Amino acid sequence: MTGRKSKATVVAPVEAPPARIDLSGSGVRRARALPGPVAGAYVPHALHGADAHWLEKNCYIDLWIEVLSSLGLDPHALWPCTVALDFEGDQWTFFKPPHDELRALYGVDVQELTVWRPLAEHVIEHLGAGRPLSIEADAFWLPDTAGTDYRGKHSKTTIVINEVDLDARRIAYFHNAGYFEAHGEDVTHLLDLEEDTSDLEAIADWRGARVAEVGAAAVALEAGRLPLYAEFIRVHRRVARSTEELQMLALHHLGKHLAFRPESNPVRRFAARLADDLPLLRDYGMGYYHQWAFGTVRQLGAAFELAARGLAWQGAPAGSPLHDAARAFDQVARDAKTLILKLARAVSSTRPADLSPLLEGMAQSWDDGMAALDKACQRCGR
Repeated sequence: MTGRKSKATVVAPVEAPPARIDLSGSGVRRARALPGPVAGAYVPHALHGADAHWLEKNCYIDLWIEVLSSLGLDPHALWPCTVALDFEGDQWTFFKPPHDELRALYGVDVQELTVWRPLAEHVIEHLGAGRPLSIEADAFWLPDTAGTDYRGKHSKTTIVINEVDLDARRIAYFHNAGYFEAHGEDVTHLLDLEEDTSDLEAIADWRGARVAEVGAAAVALEAGRLPLYAEFIRVHRRVARSTEELQMLALHHLGKHLAFRPESNPVRRFAARLADDLPLLRDYGMGYYHQWAFGTVRQLGAAFELAARGLAWQGAPAGSPLHDAARAFDQVARDAKTLILKLARAVSSTRPADLSPLLEGMAQSWDDGMAALDKACQRCGR
């Protein structure tokens, strides 16, 4: 035919169907969520560097420092969540990055996992879809705690599972300041596997008919155990922002956290409580003291070290309010390190211990740091 132009036919690409996760036990045995970290060759982020006053902060914030770093994202911007830290009476606030800030800063989304199946099934499902799993775990079965808890005492902590190999009974996980592996019996307990299923003929049959009837959570309760708390982490929409963008967002979040800071100086309230608690700490001994110190002095020191490091990362010039706040909070972190050592000596001795000068210095540093942050926010119009 002449005088007419033919039109090209546009063919829409055919998308491949999503991969199916086979939970029958005949296929899926291994999964990995994030491709980067390697146990044994992992280098922690600078916030966990050897120059830190508090190498480990708490198990949850430590995980986020390393998970974000493994994604190529800068975790310094998490620091504003520390400024609302308060003394709650029997602990200092267990500071955590709010989930909405993780989404705003990095495009990372965290959702609670409904643990209704055997844990290994959830691990295969989510890791296979590129979603690491954050789970509560017993440090008794975590090899990286050798010398403290591993095969010595039971204690609750949080890990992020990134790799699993069910045939080999191996997992790789983030914990505290690093990335580690667990094998064999440790994995059996961490994933709550059955001892007599080494051939793993059917993942869905690990709890047998009872799981099918009432669910994994009910089976755990019947056995006298509470189902663990777990979260899955969606990273497919992560955003690599510039340092300048992250600094701007961090200062925006700072205003929100400052609005919820303690109404009175929490270090002075802690000092008053400590005077009453010291005889009890001496009566109960060092084992009790270490647990008490983790929930109190360590959280205080670690939080304000993260605040000081984050403020320094903001890049404010010397003499500016943010720079002054960084110096004040770094002093709180340093003094808390001194306090935890002096308290250990005081608990193991019957001699009087006058810690009031040290505590009053920490209280004054808290006041100075908060006043500097107020001044910085006024200059920014917040």
